[in-house]
Amino acid sequence: MSVTWAATAPESGRFRAVERCSDMSELTKHFGELRSRGRGYLEVRLPGAEFPLLALGFQGDRGVLHLMDADRTFLLAGDGTAAADTVLHVPVMDDLAAFSGEFVLAVDRAWDLVRRFVATGAPGRPGEWHGV
Repeated sequence: MSVTWAATAPESGRFRAVERCSDMSELTKHFGELRSRGRGYLEVRLPGAEFPLLALGFQGDRGVLHLMDADRTFLLAGDGTAAADTVLHVPVMDDLAAFSGEFVLAVDRAWDLVRRFVATGAPGRPGEWHGV
């Protein structure tokens, strides 16, 4: 299965906006390198489709998932990993962005959702996403 993606470069820690198309194993390896460095950001879409685009920013074992379509951006509801009044700073491209705990997920769950998106083309149940 192929995926189009862009991500933080492990060597520099900077977002490399140049997309590449690869199989899922290459993206998984790249994500593993970012995990070993403790944080990162990646954008994933299906080959040949501009949208939907799924973006994962993470710091340590917590992350935030964005879903973008042509008109709007959504955040996935958190999984209880963090209290709603917690603030988590995660990379979004080359900046750190603050998110309320109500949108924080365990990074392993977020990664599973990215993999499921690539496999099925479905970004999850609509009720889980909140417009921003």
